[in-house]
Amino acid sequence: MASEPARTYPSELPVLALRQTVVFPLTLQPLAINRPLSVESINRALAGDRLVFLVLQSTDAEEPEPGDLRTIGAIGAIRQMAKIPNGGIHVIVEGLQRAKSDVTTKSGVSLRAVVSPLPDVIDKSLEVDAYARRLHELIDRALSLATGLSQELRGLVAGIDDPLRLAYLLASLLDMKADEKQQILEYNELSAKLQAVSNALTREIALLEMKSKIESAAQQEMTDAQRQYYLREQLKAIQAELGEGEKTEIQELRARLAAARLPESVATVAAREVERLARMTPASPEYQMIRTYFDWVLDVPWSTTTEDRLDPVAAREVLDEDHYDLDKVKERIVEYLAVQKLKSRRSATAQIKGPILCFVGPPGVGKTSLGQSIARAMNRKFVRISLGGIRDEAEIRGHRRTYIGALPGRIVQALKQAGAMNPVFMLDEIDKITSGGFQGDPAAALLEVLDPAQNHSFRDHYLEINIDLSRVLFIATANQLGTVHPALLDRMEIITLAGYTEDEKLHIARRYLIPRQLEEHGLTPERVAIEDAALRRMIAQYTREAGVRNLERQIGAVARKIAARVAGAAEGAAESLSVVAAATLPDYLGPPKIQDEVTFRVSRPGVATGVAWTESGGDVLFIEACLLPAGHGNITLTGQLGNVMQESARAAVSHIRSTTHELGVSPEFLNSHDLHIHVPAGAIPKDGPSAGVTMATAIVSALKNQTVREDVAMTGEITLSGLVLPVGGIREKALAARRHGITTFILPARNEADLAELPPDVHEHMRFVPVQTLLEALVVALPSEPSSRGTAPTFTSSPPT
Repeated sequence: MASEPARTYPSELPVLALRQTVVFPLTLQPLAINRPLSVESINRALAGDRLVFLVLQSTDAEEPEPGDLRTIGAIGAIRQMAKIPNGGIHVIVEGLQRAKSDVTTKSGVSLRAVVSPLPDVIDKSLEVDAYARRLHELIDRALSLATGLSQELRGLVAGIDDPLRLAYLLASLLDMKADEKQQILEYNELSAKLQAVSNALTREIALLEMKSKIESAAQQEMTDAQRQYYLREQLKAIQAELGEGEKTEIQELRARLAAARLPESVATVAAREVERLARMTPASPEYQMIRTYFDWVLDVPWSTTTEDRLDPVAAREVLDEDHYDLDKVKERIVEYLAVQKLKSRRSATAQIKGPILCFVGPPGVGKTSLGQSIARAMNRKFVRISLGGIRDEAEIRGHRRTYIGALPGRIVQALKQAGAMNPVFMLDEIDKITSGGFQGDPAAALLEVLDPAQNHSFRDHYLEINIDLSRVLFIATANQLGTVHPALLDRMEIITLAGYTEDEKLHIARRYLIPRQLEEHGLTPERVAIEDAALRRMIAQYTREAGVRNLERQIGAVARKIAARVAGAAEGAAESLSVVAAATLPDYLGPPKIQDEVTFRVSRPGVATGVAWTESGGDVLFIEACLLPAGHGNITLTGQLGNVMQESARAAVSHIRSTTHELGVSPEFLNSHDLHIHVPAGAIPKDGPSAGVTMATAIVSALKNQTVREDVAMTGEITLSGLVLPVGGIREKALAARRHGITTFILPARNEADLAELPPDVHEHMRFVPVQTLLEALVVALPSEPSSRGTAPTFTSSPPT
């Protein structure tokens, strides 16, 4: 049957919304009130009959709405109230009756509800009696395990005979989630409440038993440790009597090990080595080897990391301050920091794997210095490892300890030098690694270092301890990718630094090179002024390169001349401003070292201008073709051409012979003539398919006795059917053509997408003509009217009209 309420309650009561707290009837509950909404409800209750409707929030909203509240709660009476200095209120409420809110409204900063009491269904059944007896047994078991409980609490719980009061009291005392307590409050049947409390109390007893078991095991370990300490002290006393006390050096090593913050796995290894030293005489040959190993273990910064600067905007400002342009690299670093910042918001311990970048470009474009700027932008340590000429795998992985003079590899040495486990590693000249021989392949040893799936457990042969390299930001540099191991290349993110245009070099010289050289030579900007025209002439006629290294040398040469002049001036003479103009530049640097030879070289028929990719960026090359009379159809190729380039020449000849009608040349041009193709700079080996179109253009120019346009350069591979296939290095080749004054650049149509990587000023000063066939390239490269220079060759039959 249902028990009738002992008293009647107002139908409308102020609402006190609770977070993570449930108040049960027949219990007392202290509450801390801070929110304005809750303070207003308490004040309204105190102004009336001190009754309030206590209900759990279903959300964590700071200002709950009626929809954020549960419908079933408890009517409570405020028994005590005290104000605290920060403006809040401490109250003690007594739960009187379960109730249900029919309507909840919010007016201003006040919540009110129309409530209906919910009487608990009390069933005097055997099940209820069994649950009540079970609860008393569980309480006795819990009180025997929880030794910290007071005797008053034991007596209070043991003296409760009312099952409903017992269930509510235990539910308020047990460590349960708010939703579980709310479920107990919402149950109408007493048996359901008792069953839920019994389950929760059983779980609590299991936790107490586990805690007791852990404490007993810890006490046993402590007893063993005390016993070992006592025996060790006895051993020391015996050794002291015998004059064999522990060496001072071993004591120092133990102190260093105790002070070091080593991971558990590393500390175990280090402690084992110290114990070996303690049992070994210093005269033993192995003693010093173990001592050196111990020092290396402690020198690795196992638990030391630097805090990253996770502000992408500030990092970009640092990168822009140190380097001009190079937007692709800067964006990649900013993206990495942005992802790291977002992950740190979700979890304070979240770490993403450091990217493994590979900067590929000619010398002098700023690959190494860019790594230093990245470290400064991220607030990390910077370590540079030069890999040029390495041929021993042990340089990377270290030597095994069985060898005399064994040492860790360069990776571990760099970690010691950095003093942190998350530095920026610059693996310089990765393409200069030498493979082969009896010492293994160092490039293969780098696979584990640069593999994001493996480098969290890199194992050095000397230490034989797993080292986590996943937080290291690896940056490799290379001049070319052809000599890099393919598997190693697959593990890196390639970023190409092709070179700089004339305008970019001018900005770099103004912002970085000139101030640095003036400072190194003891000059000030007030004494030296280099005009833009002089810088442009220096770039064009003294330093034709992809980078800016030679440009800085020339600026240094000018600064030395001025410094010598200033230092030789009379003491006390007025300081004068030295202005370096374009006309006076030879006075500082001598005659120009580079002449514009494109116009001169293509002034005769049979010469075409091509572009080629080189390790130092890009360069132009001139391909010459000449018909020799009284021949027998032989083809001569000179200029140290590789096999691929020779095949391109023969393919060009075959295509021209098959399309003589469309090209307007005689099909019998090889019957009584020999063809000689030459690529100057004969001392330099050359190879690659990119010169196919250039060779074909030079041959047609010689056959038609027409000169190729002097402002045109071209690249592309040619097929027997005359198709122009795509090639690589378009950015480098376009920049090289721009440096040589080329204004029209012919390239394969399928390479047109590569033009998006070119700087804007290159697009402004050059015209790019994508072609699909040789005939399209000839229309651009050869003028419509034949040249009057020279005499057209004579063939055995007249060329077709």
